[in-house]
Amino acid sequence: MRTESPSSSRSPDSPYQRNQLLLAMAGICAAVVVAAFDSTIVSTSMPQVAQALDGMDSYAWVGTGYFLACAITILIFGRIGDLYGRKHLMLISLAIVGLGSILSGVSQSMAQLIGFRIFQGLGGGMMIATTFTAPADIFPDHKERVRWMALVSVAFAVSSGLGPVLGGMLTQALSWRAAFFLTPAAAGVAIYMIWTHFPKVTPPRKADNHRFDWLGAAVLTVAVGAPLAGLELAIAPSKSNHLLLALSLMLAGGLSAWALIPIERRAVTPIFPLRILRTAKARWLNLAAFLIGAVMYVLIFYIPLLLQDQFGFSPTKAGLLMTPLVAGIPIGSICNGYFFRRISHPQRLMVLGAALLSLGCVSTVTFTAQSSDTWILLTLALCGVGLGFLLQNFTLFMQMLAERADVGVASGLVQTTRAVGSAAGTATVGILIARISVGTGVKVGLIICVLVCVFVAWVSLRIRIQHEDNP
Repeated sequence: MRTESPSSSRSPDSPYQRNQLLLAMAGICAAVVVAAFDSTIVSTSMPQVAQALDGMDSYAWVGTGYFLACAITILIFGRIGDLYGRKHLMLISLAIVGLGSILSGVSQSMAQLIGFRIFQGLGGGMMIATTFTAPADIFPDHKERVRWMALVSVAFAVSSGLGPVLGGMLTQALSWRAAFFLTPAAAGVAIYMIWTHFPKVTPPRKADNHRFDWLGAAVLTVAVGAPLAGLELAIAPSKSNHLLLALSLMLAGGLSAWALIPIERRAVTPIFPLRILRTAKARWLNLAAFLIGAVMYVLIFYIPLLLQDQFGFSPTKAGLLMTPLVAGIPIGSICNGYFFRRISHPQRLMVLGAALLSLGCVSTVTFTAQSSDTWILLTLALCGVGLGFLLQNFTLFMQMLAERADVGVASGLVQTTRAVGSAAGTATVGILIARISVGTGVKVGLIICVLVCVFVAWVSLRIRIQHEDNP
């Protein structure tokens, strides 16, 4: 992207002064903290929420609805950011997430909570599409960018680690409603930081407003959202009469995906330029992101349920035990950033991450009410470190493979596939829980996660990335 030039000394890897870079990245990190709180702070309070609102049969909808909304919006706003810039989108997304969190905190029924979480998901998707792409605007060199992206990953992971703990503490000390009011406060800080310090970045080309790909955006929304909504309808046995509707939604999603290809080929400024998937590397990368998204949120969303519902742990203790899962991510990210610049084929780091995550998931299957806290902490830390070697590389590799003008939509695509995977993972385990039991359903889901991680390790071997792949 073309950037506005400051008047004095510049960093060798960016057209901005170092102080400006630090403040801009601080703003991005503040927004990432909000995104982390938004997706994790309610995980340890959800069992109490479901009991208070008499909605255990809709438990998975709270997570799946959020991820569904994220999945619909990430790719669209990733492209809009490419065309019109990202700063104002970040500000709008923070406002939506803050308002949605307040509304969630005053919900009077499970249906209201699900609706407000979906509204939050719309803002969350916009935020993910912009904040995780923004470093590419000010750090064109991917070798330098990976170090700053590690900082973003650390901010996300640390705040994700604090999220379940703070959520559990607020739930136990006050009520589950209190857990929803921390995100708006963090959003206010992030809005100030980005408004004040993030630079304006002018896209290399702007789309004609009259040629914006509205048809493509609408079809893309159906292609992404309909199959996930159909999957969720099958969760509870009481909803088995919606099987025909669920199958119809899945069929509509498949037909929309098929129809999207000719629509985007004809569009002057496509919302989803097909060229970003022209290589096998990009396709394998998105498949891996989809699968790891499922594994990650099965762990985040259902391990607290297992600890509380089956083992009888308090929300605070469950939150503390969950901390290493997300606290391990920055350790993996920092190690990934260190080795990334020193090896010629960095996809090997993804193989390592998948192997560590697989070992961690194997260990989670052994959890019982008699398991020591140390064993649970070490197991979840291993999962976190494995994720640290994976999550950052999904976005970075897609940015390396994409053309400069498509970096936002390419980043958005891999984030979308990860969000779709998150929704699919939470919905699938939700189906198992509804049709079997909480304990057995979660354990079966964790066994599936082990198999998925092994497959991702194999997929990663096929994603041959070299530093010179950067266009």
